[in-house]
Amino acid sequence: MRRHSLLLALLLTIVSSAHAGLPRALPEGEQPNDVRLGPPENLNGYFPFHQVESVDAWPARQAEIRRRILVSQGLWPLPTKAPLNPVIHGRVERDDYTVDRVFFESIPGHYVTGSLYRPKGTSGPYPAIISPHGHWQDGRFYDHGEKKLHEEIAIGSERFDPGGRFPIQARCVQLARMGCVVFQYDMTGYADSIQLKHRPDDWKHLDRLNDWGFMSVQAELRLQNMMGLQTWNSIRALDFILSLDDIDTTRVGVTGASGGGTQSMIISAIDDRITAAMPCVMVSTAMQGGCTCENAPLLRINQGNVDIAAATAPRPLGLTAADDWTRELKTKGYPDLVKLYEMLGHPDRLTAAFHTEFGHNYNHVNRTVMYGFFNRHFNLGFDEPVLEREYKPLSREEATVWTEEHPAPSGHQVGDAHEIGLLQIATHDSDEMIEALIPRNKNQQAEYRKVIGGAWETILGRQLDDVGDIEFELVLEEERDGYLLMTGLVSHTSAHEQLPALFLYPQENWNGRVVLWFTDEGKNGLLDGDKLIKPVQDLLDAGVTVASADLFGQGEFNADGKPPAHQQMWFQQDGKSGWQTFAGYTFGYNHPIFVRRAHDVLTMLAFTKRHEKQPKAVDLVGIGKEAGPVVVAARSQAGDAVSTTSVDLGNFSFGDLTRTDDPMFVPGAVKYLGVDGLVSLCPPQSTVVARKTPLRVSQAVASGNPATVPIGGPALPLQTATADDLIDRLVTSLTATPPAPPAN
Repeated sequence: MRRHSLLLALLLTIVSSAHAGLPRALPEGEQPNDVRLGPPENLNGYFPFHQVESVDAWPARQAEIRRRILVSQGLWPLPTKAPLNPVIHGRVERDDYTVDRVFFESIPGHYVTGSLYRPKGTSGPYPAIISPHGHWQDGRFYDHGEKKLHEEIAIGSERFDPGGRFPIQARCVQLARMGCVVFQYDMTGYADSIQLKHRPDDWKHLDRLNDWGFMSVQAELRLQNMMGLQTWNSIRALDFILSLDDIDTTRVGVTGASGGGTQSMIISAIDDRITAAMPCVMVSTAMQGGCTCENAPLLRINQGNVDIAAATAPRPLGLTAADDWTRELKTKGYPDLVKLYEMLGHPDRLTAAFHTEFGHNYNHVNRTVMYGFFNRHFNLGFDEPVLEREYKPLSREEATVWTEEHPAPSGHQVGDAHEIGLLQIATHDSDEMIEALIPRNKNQQAEYRKVIGGAWETILGRQLDDVGDIEFELVLEEERDGYLLMTGLVSHTSAHEQLPALFLYPQENWNGRVVLWFTDEGKNGLLDGDKLIKPVQDLLDAGVTVASADLFGQGEFNADGKPPAHQQMWFQQDGKSGWQTFAGYTFGYNHPIFVRRAHDVLTMLAFTKRHEKQPKAVDLVGIGKEAGPVVVAARSQAGDAVSTTSVDLGNFSFGDLTRTDDPMFVPGAVKYLGVDGLVSLCPPQSTVVARKTPLRVSQAVASGNPATVPIGGPALPLQTATADDLIDRLVTSLTATPPAPPAN
């Protein structure tokens, strides 16, 4: 049927082509066979592990996972670590352990709060364990209640009161009794962490160009999100516990369940100071975490929670499953981790328990597995199973860090004022760090490309070498005045993407050069009425092949013929509460339209470079406020495959966007210098840019000495031009010089 419809379309387009300009690659009303036209991916999807082929391949994959986590949460590069200014007070004495109240500043004026459990009657150095609590009501203060306790005991989930009634305290008590120092810290908005809500019901009043809050457009453009704050708090919690003078830094662990399991696998993935990790009831190929503190733009593209947990390898890793989204872990995900640990030569470092008879939990059964895990890997010397004993739980009054002597934050230290101030600090710090990376000499370019280039690699998510198998289906070949016009479908088969494409080929004098020309109107942008636009005709007359395509959301992608005014968004639950509309629920799992279009440019470039006619040179052109930036983005990921690039950027700026569903919106774009940052990654290959404002960063990177090299100087591989001059310069240069292979 597909072949029949294409033949019918071919007949129709041949009949009508004289009157309709460029013929279609698909029948009228039909869209490309492209997976991206389907519903967006979301946290409830399927996220299988991405296995590596060899031991040697693992470090690169591990680094890729880590960078994606850090970039997604605004932590690439890591922010400045200001003094913690820790306050340890109000010790509570128990028979064989003590508990101190702790608060410190993860960011100036923003407090991490928690309880510090210590062994009693022994001397260090002690193993250290940090323990985020997860989404149990009141966090550190959680009380199961009498009724729930008896139900848990009856089904074998818990053994006794108080361990079963106060399970979050129970694990800290037992680990302290085993000789560990444990810091249990509050998630944002839980227990003593009162400066910000955990999830805002409303955030629109803070969605503005200045003095913005979390979830605003400006925050998303800088990858400022609640998960990033929570991860930073975990990093600083690790800093705090390792600052104590009696800690054994070779035995440092983390464990938590549910949301605490997410935080545990995240901190272990990104911080090698963790030497053993046990994230519970969270690692699976199914639901990835429903809270804003577990989601961030970019986070779960080309990876899921099993990959994130795997980034701990080859360090010891422990997992538990329950009758929740982890119920299939034993057969989906865990076998892949077994293979990984076996391949790395450490199968004994992976532990898992599959007690799916219990609901979502960190109950005594699974806590016992955890005690055994740390007992073995920290050489604590206990016979197993290690079982809990009764203890006296902390009352809320004993556990709270806020007292008359140490009053809780108030006034401008809480709520909107605090949120705004927090993001102002984060923005200023990030801007200063990235400004310092801009090269002042050629020796500084490598670090700039590592950080800024690395960030854009993660954001764009595909380089030219990543483009897989490509197939081409010719729909129409038609002789016109001095050239062949061909339309067809370019399919990136491994990605399940398909592009309606146009090729204009000189009939007699092809000189080996191909120009890939992209516009805001798709391939129809090469037309002026029923004729080709003059610069394209001039290139054909000079023997240059010109090709174009409808990028995602252009031309034949649109059933109604109209380009998309909005990106398709996915909301948590019913989307009625403010936090449920967090953009991370969409862009944590899906590339935005801008990035998909950059992928399409790379697909066309790969198809051209691999073509049997073996072009001697391939050039890129991007004309329009959308196509220009998209082509620059693709060019930045194309290595030395492109001879010259010519783009009209107009006055486009990511920072001017006011909607996260804008087709040009890209998470993190402003943090990493926007269009200027993308252009800066194009040299040393020749790049000509039409831009209404100077590209200071790009010139600095191109020259290696921004103070002495004038913009547009002849020695630079990066040059600027006016929009009117851009195309004239392009046509003149390509028609006056023979093609040459791309520069090395």
